[in-house]
Amino acid sequence: MAKLGFIGPGIMGAPMAANLLRGGHQLFVHGRSSVPASLIESGATQCASAREVAQQAEFIFIMVPDTPDVERVLFAENGVASGLGKGQVVIDMSSISPMATKEFAAKVNALGSRYLDAPVSGGEVGAKAGTLTIMVGGPADTFEAVKPFFELMGKNITLVGENGDGQTTKVANQIIVALNIQAVAEALLFASKAGADPAKVRQALMGGFAASRILEVHGERMIKRTFDPGFRIELHQKDLNLALQGARALGVALPHTASAQELMNTCAANGKSKLDHSALCQAVELMSNHQIADK
Repeated sequence: MAKLGFIGPGIMGAPMAANLLRGGHQLFVHGRSSVPASLIESGATQCASAREVAQQAEFIFIMVPDTPDVERVLFAENGVASGLGKGQVVIDMSSISPMATKEFAAKVNALGSRYLDAPVSGGEVGAKAGTLTIMVGGPADTFEAVKPFFELMGKNITLVGENGDGQTTKVANQIIVALNIQAVAEALLFASKAGADPAKVRQALMGGFAASRILEVHGERMIKRTFDPGFRIELHQKDLNLALQGARALGVALPHTASAQELMNTCAANGKSKLDHSALCQAVELMSNHQIADK
């Protein structure tokens, strides 16, 4: 039994933490607002601060929304860094800036601790099922030490490279996901406006080269109008902003990433930022004055 810490038990973090508990480990949890009662009832110990988590746990997992949140958790007063000792491991599973990640890792390493960036893909469904894809950056020996815990939360677990490379991989993932959502939205809108049944169009496409997980899951959401968040538009906006910031720094062009971001901006401007990112289709629908589910 290992002593694990988990900071950020939200939509994604809570089921991830629950899977660590089910693995038979002792779990110390801290949330900025509250810790789900289900975790406490399952045996987790609630801590008053991130520092307290670090003082209790050998491995500290972080799952919070954005780069400033990770910086606060790590380095603010009563943050993780103030409670770290030599040999502990910090594992950031948030989706944040690759450049900032390298800085955070250097600061943690200077304290005698180790650092992995390990962002995930798979949404709330994957978090609950323990089937997340986990993209890891950091030293190979540290990765091997943490891998048994990753295996409680995910299935496709890859050490990509050094610190920051996990976050770079996640940004690439979010580009692909956003553009696929945009493609599915445009295709189903086209089919619906042309008079075809979008549900049957989707069914037909699932048997061909256009088949994808996005078409399967988010295509159904678009048709059935089920936009309760597994992954909110506002979070995907943040990830695409990281991509576009990186593109400017690297001097590369990401034109379709920019268009997907503008569609998400349109959704947010119309009060839809808390919806699932599959609701990106509503931006295309607004522009076309037609809803996919219309007959």
